[in-house]
Amino acid sequence: MKIELKNIEKSFKKEKVLKEVNLTFHSGNLYAFIGPNGSGKTVLLKLICGLYVPSKGQVLYDDKEYNLMTQIFPNVRALIEKPCFFPNLTGFENLQLLAKLQNKIGSKEILKALEIVNLIEEKDKKFAHYSLGMKQKLGLAQVFMESPQVMVLDEPFNGLDDESVKKVLQYLIEEKENGKIILVSSHIVNDLEALAEKIYYFKEGQVIEQS
Repeated sequence: MKIELKNIEKSFKKEKVLKEVNLTFHSGNLYAFIGPNGSGKTVLLKLICGLYVPSKGQVLYDDKEYNLMTQIFPNVRALIEKPCFFPNLTGFENLQLLAKLQNKIGSKEILKALEIVNLIEEKDKKFAHYSLGMKQKLGLAQVFMESPQVMVLDEPFNGLDDESVKKVLQYLIEEKENGKIILVSSHIVNDLEALAEKIYYFKEGQVIEQS
């Protein structure tokens, strides 16, 4: 699979948030986006997911355009900004509800995802009683549970303990080797330096450097 961003620009009212972004992503690779808050990373990830429509340019999945005005690519899962779930349901119940949307997986896959993010012991606790780190873990679990072709993760390590970070990183390595496209944003390069095939550095809506 290939995802192409062609001449992407995005403006909100008179503010241009992204400027002439041209990037290509291939299966079996992890790509990192590094930059300070407000540099355009999150907006770019939302465009890739189809949650925004570009002001200019195209987001192409294997040469087909996807966005909110056409169709969202069906095999992409994302954790962008703060994860939101039903507060009166448990973590496990929330994931069960999401899994029913496509009926691709059952309890076994949900429990495996909860194990990956170190949330298995809190699976029967209501989301309203989750800590910040636990909420983040549940957000990651909903991305991982269906093993999607494309994973989009915005600051995925926020609030995670060291052991959980290691387990998530190991899982991402395995999924990369299984041919997935993984896109990860962070403001800390050390989290992703050894993992990413390419690192893109953002400033004021532009890729100013890559390594």
